[in-house]
Amino acid sequence: MMPQKPVKVFRGDYLESTHDIHVAVTDQNGKLLYSYGNPDRLTFARSSMKPFQAIPLIETGAAVHFHYSPKEISISCASHSGEDFHRETVLNILKKIGLGIDDLQCGMHPPRRDEDYRKLIRSGEPLTPLYSNCSGKHSGMLATAVHMGEEVDSYREMDHPVQQRILQVVSEICDTPVEDIAIGIDGCGVPVHRLPLEKTAYGYAQLAVGSSESHPEHSEALKIIRDAMMAHPEMVAGTDRFDTDVMTLFPGKIVAKGGAEGVQCVGLVKEGIGIAIKCEDGNPRALSAVTLKILEDLGFVKGVSDEALYKKYRYPEVLNMRKDRIGHIEIDFELEKH
Repeated sequence: MMPQKPVKVFRGDYLESTHDIHVAVTDQNGKLLYSYGNPDRLTFARSSMKPFQAIPLIETGAAVHFHYSPKEISISCASHSGEDFHRETVLNILKKIGLGIDDLQCGMHPPRRDEDYRKLIRSGEPLTPLYSNCSGKHSGMLATAVHMGEEVDSYREMDHPVQQRILQVVSEICDTPVEDIAIGIDGCGVPVHRLPLEKTAYGYAQLAVGSSESHPEHSEALKIIRDAMMAHPEMVAGTDRFDTDVMTLFPGKIVAKGGAEGVQCVGLVKEGIGIAIKCEDGNPRALSAVTLKILEDLGFVKGVSDEALYKKYRYPEVLNMRKDRIGHIEIDFELEKH
């Protein structure tokens, strides 16, 4: 008999697909509180690492030197949708640091929303790296290099001081020796770090409280980044995006950042809890429902201001190309307490 799957996808009344997940929930001291699946699964958290990758932007003094606003700090942690206000914010950063769009080495892709893509086509303007969901992160890396007087053409290479500072910060915040962190290349061309899921959750617990007991030198940067993300959740993702909407549903109470290949991380501010989730097959379609189910089980959800918005993410529907509801997703698992 096959084991029960935590995520079930139905077409009509018929089970069509399933997904396995891994979950780690820790406190701000790194203690594993709850788990599901394998909390030690070695995982590239992909874009969920962006808040930690932004720490050197703060700690080198680059953000102060270039008069970064909270919006600009927030977009430095973003996987944005390429909306007008996202591109304008990144362009403003580039102007302040004396660089241009061509200095971004993140590649390019169409804007996430169809209406923005249609607008671009009608305008006749070219697609540029500003539209990349990672352009905010890359502009932050460039700002740090410029401020430190470092060469900018190779800022995304692993041996560049920008990436070495990030690696050291990730090692310290996520309590993992540098030599134990495997390096891959993210979709935007910069290094990304493979860590046990539990260690990434620990990082998010510290981000949530804006403080690190083990490395207090990072506390100020953690708080600045957390506050910027929560104050400007629209910069972290965009219109009709889970990260933006969950921080809007629980203002000042949660910091959230998803990553490619089925990763979602959140930190609960008052509780000092970090949560890291990985969908085994990399499919993200159930992540919002899994995340909210975990928040319910932890007693975090005690009412929301927008019930319809909450239900949209908690009980996702399967739609066809006509936007007809032709199925649904069910979440059924229990966290193991440690």
